[in-house]
Amino acid sequence: MKLAGHHALITGGGTGIGAAIAHALASEGAKVSIIGRRVGPLKETAAALAAQGFPGIFFTTTDVTDENRVKAAIGAARDRNGRISILVNNAGTAPSAPFAKVTAESWRQTMAVNLDALFHCTQEVLHGMIQAGEGRIVTIASTAGLKGYGYVAPYVAAKHGAVGLMRALAAEYAKTPLTFNAVCPGFTDTDLVAGAADIIMKKTGRTAEQARADLARFNPQGRLIDPREVASTVLWLCLPEQGSVTGQAIAVDGGETG
Repeated sequence: MKLAGHHALITGGGTGIGAAIAHALASEGAKVSIIGRRVGPLKETAAALAAQGFPGIFFTTTDVTDENRVKAAIGAARDRNGRISILVNNAGTAPSAPFAKVTAESWRQTMAVNLDALFHCTQEVLHGMIQAGEGRIVTIASTAGLKGYGYVAPYVAAKHGAVGLMRALAAEYAKTPLTFNAVCPGFTDTDLVAGAADIIMKKTGRTAEQARADLARFNPQGRLIDPREVASTVLWLCLPEQGSVTGQAIAVDGGETG
């Protein structure tokens, strides 16, 4: 139980990678708070964790793009589980369109969820971490933060920004015990990728299996990443002995960006 006494807050914690991270951190003894837009998945994941006997499981809905709502949600999590020592920025969205057809509204919304939210959440927990002299901030970026992909330009731009923010904060706070890292999964077996597969099906007439294979081909191992693989990497970064690992963008992608 290497994370006993810690409180981890995970954005987008109701499904996919976020839910897997919640389970991994709770398994090592952390109290876990999950926040997101949809109450159903949050409630289901929290109930599943509580049923396994993990204490300190809390959830609340919020819009991570809204600074005031972020403050309220994080305040509620603190009231329930105490000071936050681990933040995992996981919430994300990845709309697809040719760049020439991307609207200003779509651009702004993609930036708000994938980048502005990091600003709001990180600022809200940072002061407490500095005061306590400990903290781990991990951002779930993407291989799109390390390379380019067609038809998702706003997402790629935002994820490059997410990686850059972690590197900037790692440099700025290098003299403190805090660490800042990005984890960059390839195409992962989540609802987000299921949505991408749906778009491929609609545009090309391929079957669901063919669409998933289309995405899996980016991975040299020929498969989608399991969310638990991403979660185990996040857990590793959060362990006390990883104090010297900061400013990194760790790819979990089967060698795609290797």
